[in-house]
Amino acid sequence: MKSCGIIVEYNPFHNGHQYHAKMAREMSGADVVIAVMSGNFLQRGEPAIIDKWTRANEALTNGVDLVIELPFAYAVQSADYFAAGGIKLLHALNCEALCFGTDNQSEMDYELFGNFVKNNQIEINQLYQTIKNNGMSYPQQMTEVFRRLYPSSGLDFSSPNHILGLSYAKENANYEKPMKLYPLKREQAGYHDTNIYQDFASATAIRKAVFSDELAQITKVLPEKVVIDLATLPTISWENYWPLLKYKLISSSTSDLQEIYQMKEGIEYRLQEAAKNSDSFQTFMEQAKTKRYTWTRLQRLATYVLNNVKQQEITNSWNHTHLQVLGFTEQGQRFLREEKKQLTLPLITKVSKSLKTQLAVDIRSNQLYQLGHPSILEQNFGRFPIRIR
Repeated sequence: MKSCGIIVEYNPFHNGHQYHAKMAREMSGADVVIAVMSGNFLQRGEPAIIDKWTRANEALTNGVDLVIELPFAYAVQSADYFAAGGIKLLHALNCEALCFGTDNQSEMDYELFGNFVKNNQIEINQLYQTIKNNGMSYPQQMTEVFRRLYPSSGLDFSSPNHILGLSYAKENANYEKPMKLYPLKREQAGYHDTNIYQDFASATAIRKAVFSDELAQITKVLPEKVVIDLATLPTISWENYWPLLKYKLISSSTSDLQEIYQMKEGIEYRLQEAAKNSDSFQTFMEQAKTKRYTWTRLQRLATYVLNNVKQQEITNSWNHTHLQVLGFTEQGQRFLREEKKQLTLPLITKVSKSLKTQLAVDIRSNQLYQLGHPSILEQNFGRFPIRIR
């Protein structure tokens, strides 16, 4: 069976995602579309608006055949680590192609870019180190690096989906048999676009409408099942966890906070002071944010604090990566049966107590996500893959 992968978050699932799955199948000629999807905490350091099982179900009823969870250690990370996890899981499934959205408006040969980075990594690293502390943001620094080393490419690291596409290309090029890449241009709604178009809107615009009690205004940009889920299930934001985060920051000693993953440069003092003087997550972020500490970096750090994540736990997770199945259609189940003996990572279809050590970060993050609302169902134990017929 020919397979095409997509690396996704679905926060929440919308018409653009349905179109992505459809085009992934058409562009690659795939028999099965595999979604590697973030769990209950996402790349930009946010809790998912709806839990991972519900989002997987929505995907499976709207064009996806198999949903595999991207572990927390890869999911809540900057673009390069996020891409490394997604690409690793797709290669472990022997996936032949990858289709990803891009907001880059010029023609871009992503495979050529991936090979350029693979062949020039030492020079790239050396040049990056020379301009690392010049006051520019990371995207600006990387744009400058490639402006000097690869001037014909016209690369711009300021667009979120384009950055991810470049990261996918870099990571994919390192494998002996790279996947065929199919970039799909985003039309109308950009990543941060808050406008509602005729049939499409960004996830940012949809979340804004949901949290403003304006769901009726966006039903046309959502599949029917997603409309029902958003109307009947608890919708989650950082504010649901603010009391827990504030307690953790204020009650912890600075030495304890220094052990949290990515806690560097004395930022723990700033976070503690911001927590003491804030009555909401929004206020906390506004107090803590600086030019040096971006909103996304702080949100990810807040997620690590909330989940009490340490460096060693992240490393252990990277060293014991797995394939946890959240759900499949009949086509997806058939694909797994055919590929099962050739998989290069352990396949998990049920989280048992024996996996507590191996999946420690993922299990704990799911348990903490449940604390966001009393109606959120069990996320770990006793859950089997969703089957869509």
